[in-house]
Amino acid sequence: MPFEERASILAELTPGHSIIEPASHDSPFVFCSPHSGRHYPRILLEYSRLDALSLRKSEDVYVDELFAGVTDLGAPMIAARFPRAYVDVNREPFELDPELFGSKLPSYANGLSIRVAGGLGTIARIVADGEEIYHTPPSLPAALERIERLYRPFHADLSNLLDRARERFGVAILIDCHSMPSAAMNHAAGTRPDVVIGDRFGASCDQRLTRLVRDQLQRLGYHAQLNRPYAGGFITEHYGRPNMGVHALQVELNRALYVDEATLRPTKRFEQLRLDLTALCRRLIAEFTPAADGRAAAE
Repeated sequence: MPFEERASILAELTPGHSIIEPASHDSPFVFCSPHSGRHYPRILLEYSRLDALSLRKSEDVYVDELFAGVTDLGAPMIAARFPRAYVDVNREPFELDPELFGSKLPSYANGLSIRVAGGLGTIARIVADGEEIYHTPPSLPAALERIERLYRPFHADLSNLLDRARERFGVAILIDCHSMPSAAMNHAAGTRPDVVIGDRFGASCDQRLTRLVRDQLQRLGYHAQLNRPYAGGFITEHYGRPNMGVHALQVELNRALYVDEATLRPTKRFEQLRLDLTALCRRLIAEFTPAADGRAAAE
């Protein structure tokens, strides 16, 4: 199976992600869309008990397109081509689910995280609404192929983008772009806000940036909430090091704002949301790009 996995990745998911560079790199911002990949490899579809639409319930559908305007504002964007249901780069590299693999996990694996317990480790066992993905689970060597050939290159390039921004501007600001269902799985909590902004409760990002994002979204007419129910995942936690000049902020968009959640087709509101997000990012970049003396507002 690892040979099949490798062949599938090489044929269908190479490259595994895209980096869209601006014509001129004029800001310390880097935008990341780790869950909008929609190239579902043949091997996943063959071993899944779900159809393609059901698998897409974990996808941050079209988020890369909603934020695409940032490259015209002087910021690069990195986006996964592979789906989150195949390998999730917003996890530790080896958050592996012991329920999924028949063999013993390696000593370096983390099989005890809350995310693994919920079935959403680096190699997910379920899609976002709780349905089991596989009728035939991947082998551990096949999972390691996904991590080696897709996960590691994604994070290597994301790290390089942040290093480049910090070297040039003295600070790097990562905006990690996601979407969420309009209601929690059990529907007990009712509908969610339009946008959830996560900064790990102030640990991953200068709170002036967090507040500016919230305030700008509210001025644009959106209900924005901080850190609940999403405070930021592995990417926000891992890269957000304000004391080292790297700030990371997670932005979760309510999918009901722009798609029909049953069919995942864009609605009439899609274009307006895209324009509003571009306007938001224009304000952020103007406010937090260093002045001529090399200092940034986020320092």
